[in-house]
Amino acid sequence: MKTGIISSFLSLLIILLIGLGFISPVLAQDINNSSITQEQLQQGDKIAQQAIEAAEKGEFSQAEAYWTQLIETFPTNPAVWSNRGNSRVSQNKLEEAIADFNQAIELAPHAADPYLNRGTALEAQGNYQGAIADYNKVLALNPNDAMAYNNRGNAEAGLGQWTEALTDYQEAAKISPNFAFARANAALALYQVGKTPEALTQMRNLVRKYPMFPDIRAALTAVLWEMGQQGEAESNWVAAIGIDNRYQDLDWVKTIRRWPPQMVVALDKFLNLK
Repeated sequence: MKTGIISSFLSLLIILLIGLGFISPVLAQDINNSSITQEQLQQGDKIAQQAIEAAEKGEFSQAEAYWTQLIETFPTNPAVWSNRGNSRVSQNKLEEAIADFNQAIELAPHAADPYLNRGTALEAQGNYQGAIADYNKVLALNPNDAMAYNNRGNAEAGLGQWTEALTDYQEAAKISPNFAFARANAALALYQVGKTPEALTQMRNLVRKYPMFPDIRAALTAVLWEMGQQGEAESNWVAAIGIDNRYQDLDWVKTIRRWPPQMVVALDKFLNLK
């Protein structure tokens, strides 16, 4: 249940930082390569930082250009390929992004991040089975990867497998208790499978902990309205759209944010005063 390709939610998934500096273990191997100078390494570090800063500003085309520069100098570094793929996903260049992730995986088949990133791109294409296969690979490499559990839940939700999705969201939240989106996804999935009291409790808890979290404010609005608690529903709605007014667009909620069907129905009733 993450957002669409260019939305702010996806930025939680696709920005693969290279650590405290540019030199990854693969690039470190190139230090002994006489064809790569210390000056090139230092310049590479500078360009990588520029690419990260551009991505943080939402300047994904510029970030892509920086990563392309680095690929030209360090073509055997999987991190630069994977990061260029991330910048391309953010521009909805999904086929090109997948090609970059494939190259990163070829260079570092036992690194988890390129599989996670490729899974995100495949999911954006609607290839949920392919995405699940990549998330399974991540979990085989790192069984405690909370993001992989959350993302696999997203893909399972895309297939309508809400019980399985709920299990994965809950596992992500168990591994990383401060992973707000995993907890929100679990709460929405609880409502979808008919566990309304538990969903409501979790939503209230999330609002208390993250009062500026519009997704859960909007979800709580829908559930409270459905339960006849109009006053509290309205107050949560004012807070939600004050932070992010996209929740007024039911199509965005359904197709981009990808709320569960029953949550969409509940929000529709609120928006149309049913």
